[in-house]
Amino acid sequence: MPLDALCLTAVAEELRPVLEGAKIDKIYQPTRDEVVLFLRGQGENVRLLLSANPGHPRAHLTTLTRENPDKPPMFCMLLRKHLLGGRILELNQPPLERILDFKLETIDELGDRVERRLVLEAMGRSANLILLDGEGRIIDCIRRIDGDISRGQRQVLPGLFYRQPPAPDKLNPFTLNEEQLLAALENPTQKEPEKLLMDTFTGLSPLIAREIAFRAGGAEGLCGALLKLRNDVNENNFTPCLLVREGKAVDFSFLPILQYGPETESIRQESFSAMLDGFYERREAAERVKQRGQDLVKTVTNARDRTARKLANQEKELVATLDREKLREQGDIITSNLHAMEKGMTVLKAMNFYDPECREIEIKLDPLLTPQQNAAKYYKDYNKAKTAEKMLTLQIEKGEKELEYLNSVLENLELAEGERDLGEIRQELTDTGYLRRAKTAAKREKRVAGKPMEFRSSTGLRITVGKNNSQNDQLTTKMAYKSDIWLHTQKIHGSHVILWLEGGEADAQSLTEAAVLAATFSQARESTRVPVDYTPVKYVKKPAGARPGMVIYTTYQTAVVDPDPELAKRLRVK
Repeated sequence: MPLDALCLTAVAEELRPVLEGAKIDKIYQPTRDEVVLFLRGQGENVRLLLSANPGHPRAHLTTLTRENPDKPPMFCMLLRKHLLGGRILELNQPPLERILDFKLETIDELGDRVERRLVLEAMGRSANLILLDGEGRIIDCIRRIDGDISRGQRQVLPGLFYRQPPAPDKLNPFTLNEEQLLAALENPTQKEPEKLLMDTFTGLSPLIAREIAFRAGGAEGLCGALLKLRNDVNENNFTPCLLVREGKAVDFSFLPILQYGPETESIRQESFSAMLDGFYERREAAERVKQRGQDLVKTVTNARDRTARKLANQEKELVATLDREKLREQGDIITSNLHAMEKGMTVLKAMNFYDPECREIEIKLDPLLTPQQNAAKYYKDYNKAKTAEKMLTLQIEKGEKELEYLNSVLENLELAEGERDLGEIRQELTDTGYLRRAKTAAKREKRVAGKPMEFRSSTGLRITVGKNNSQNDQLTTKMAYKSDIWLHTQKIHGSHVILWLEGGEADAQSLTEAAVLAATFSQARESTRVPVDYTPVKYVKKPAGARPGMVIYTTYQTAVVDPDPELAKRLRVK
């Protein structure tokens, strides 16, 4: 769900003690609409994420490491110019608005202390992050809005004074007394309770409106349920709750949600920041890859579908060649009946001496050929089908390997965590001929080198997981020692995993955790009881001419484990 006004109030209340007085040490802009502030506060350093992403705008502390572009965007450079070294004085939120207003004190070019404001408008498609000077004038923003003044639309442009978005024409339930609330909740048109709440009051999301209606138990109880919510908010009685259905996080809120019944569990979280960080982590990673790697996904998907169609046709042709013995038999029957044939015949009716009952057979002939030429044609077709069987078998084997490779690349695209990983996959596809190499860059191409994922087992052993075929090759064939343990899901696309023994032996706990990681970072991540093969690296070989990431192995053992994303998150080295 988008972060509604009341949930944003809860987040702001959690952030104030940490942020107020904190100094801004670093500023990064990982994506077009996300800014991360590195803050030094009272005894701890934290990272504040400010996202103006239209799909999920929000503000919270984050522990996730985001990949930053090599060249900072212009808005990031502007923020650094005005805010680096400054302190956050206040964090304000207009009543029941999805707006956070950070008041800051910083030093300008002349060395004077000046006031700056950073305003996050977390309003869905209109989300924005705006930098203001001390007079409230816009210095710049992430998303410039050139509104139509004649229609009363708001403009958000550098040089203009900042104005808040127009408030909806609804009542504020936090400023009305009980009598006024009862009057507002009169329902002559018999609307559904949640629709009545949404149409009458500002600041209520559909989820919260439904929850109030559910807890009210009917139209008579709406006022009481609304007053109870108002008291909880006024007393800052917030509970970060994650809604989990069938093991997957589907939503979140600032109070326990009861409306869905036992099928949806409302699990209390440590903090709003931790909840939001975890909720959006996987979702945003997939979205970033989808946006940045869309061309790669399209190229690989088209190549995979083309290879699959080609394989299907070749398999049909192979089945047809298996019936070639009839061609040889018909050639023999024609040869034995040459004395009874003449040129111009279209059909030969003769006894089939290959049939146990010697029934009559009709064999089609080419009237333009002599009897001897017709027999030679059938023998030629027989030999052609025999050769085709050999060639098709080789081509099908090659095609199956190609299909397996392309599926592994699609799996790697899902594991990509940033532009560097996508660049490495793009480079691999160029090397393997699926993408054209730019003529201008052919001579001075800079090789992209990403880093595999690093983990530490519970007993302290290092575990490394490749994120794409190039990294898998590097890990298995170049970096790992022969005595280290190599792990991979059995006959399922996934990452190569190396358990580094560093001269020692693998304990059962580390081996199990490495197997779980192999299952988690594979195509079977949503399954249970996934078979994972493991063996010393010395038994893993890369055949000559094989595609990146393709290996063969012998003398292995198999462990059956369940994927566990939470374990992966806990063991990962930050």
